[in-house]
Amino acid sequence: MKLTILGGGGFRVPLVYGALLTDRGEGRVTEVVLHDLDDSRLYAVARVLAEQAATVPDAPTVTATTDLDEALRGADFIFSAIRVGGLEGRANDERVALAQGVLGQETVGAGGIAYGLRTVPVAVDIAQRVARLAPDAWVINFTNPAGLVTEAMSRHLGDRVIGICDSPVGLGRRIAKVLGANPREAFIDYVGLNHLGWVRGLRVAGRDELPRLLADPDLLGSFEEGKLFGTDWLQSLGAIPNEYLHYYYFNRETVRAYTEVERTRGAFLRDQQAQFYDEMKRPDAAALTAWDRTRAEREATYMAENRETAGAGERDEDDLSGGYEKVALALMRAIARDERTTLILNVRNQGALSVLDADAVIEVPCLVDANGAHPVAVAPLPDHATGLVCAVKGVEREVLAAAENGSRTTAVKAFALHPLVDSVNVARRLVEGYTEVHPGLAYLK
Repeated sequence: MKLTILGGGGFRVPLVYGALLTDRGEGRVTEVVLHDLDDSRLYAVARVLAEQAATVPDAPTVTATTDLDEALRGADFIFSAIRVGGLEGRANDERVALAQGVLGQETVGAGGIAYGLRTVPVAVDIAQRVARLAPDAWVINFTNPAGLVTEAMSRHLGDRVIGICDSPVGLGRRIAKVLGANPREAFIDYVGLNHLGWVRGLRVAGRDELPRLLADPDLLGSFEEGKLFGTDWLQSLGAIPNEYLHYYYFNRETVRAYTEVERTRGAFLRDQQAQFYDEMKRPDAAALTAWDRTRAEREATYMAENRETAGAGERDEDDLSGGYEKVALALMRAIARDERTTLILNVRNQGALSVLDADAVIEVPCLVDANGAHPVAVAPLPDHATGLVCAVKGVEREVLAAAENGSRTTAVKAFALHPLVDSVNVARRLVEGYTEVHPGLAYLK
């Protein structure tokens, strides 16, 4: 089975390959094709993968190419993990937003809109090529903003594109752990959009254990979200929000914290990964060792400003192991082998969440089999959550319209309507600022 990874020179690709090395089952991936626009990054990642495979018999073969059409032809699965504009683009997203006093995070608020505006046209081109060159392939989208990009691609690929994120999985795992439950045996009642969702229940053997967690302040304050949001707020909500909702619930504090740091998250990752890729230019460098060291530092500093604002302290060691690659492997296995399972995924709504239309991509539990991912019908959200979900989905639709029509006016509308951008004038300045630093937004007229 052939797997093509778009963005194959990306830093997290070894996580995916490492997961593939653990799969010894029938119908496993035997061929991996890495595609990237940057030869040097492909070379660096291929070196890491070669060291990973050195002691594994019958490891999937790895080839690399900068020819997109060549990479797509004959693929059974396609992982899309591109970063349009690179980490320099992410750093600019943050800088421009913070200069206007608003959040520049890569998936939330102004930064997420900017990232979406330059990514959607590229993602649409990829989807059209897949439809032409590999119509039977399944596309698993990692590219952020994951829900927005998945919806853009779904307009050309239908339900054969599925978005994944490790945040809901990690949240469910943490809740199950503090409740003494096996995450594999628990059903996580999670609903929302990517990076905008809530766990409303955790059922084990038909019994919802979440009320027990919400009623115990000590238990509730013992894991990441309890520390991040505070037990009083979680009890008030009656649910456990995705960690990215900290940007909404504590926006002023977070923007202030991001403004005061020496380097933004994007600038930190840009500089850190530049060091890794430079190191890989030395033939004698220990590729896997360098990658492991860099990854550990990356994970330990994840959402550091939010945790500092909340006084949450350092991340628990169990939360430093990623997880999106495991979701991807489980999804691929379920489809390729008809190994039915339930996963939280980004898929077209199809009536699962009544407040949104059928084509809106949402993040909910899905039953997965050989025919793809089927969203589970979920109960309506409370009004406060419905308001956020509808507002942000409305913004996503404006981003898609701006990308399709090349409309600068619609781009301004997308920024202005976002709950974390509080002024039409700020929205206009954001579009001006972003078009100045991103050549990829020159299409907005």
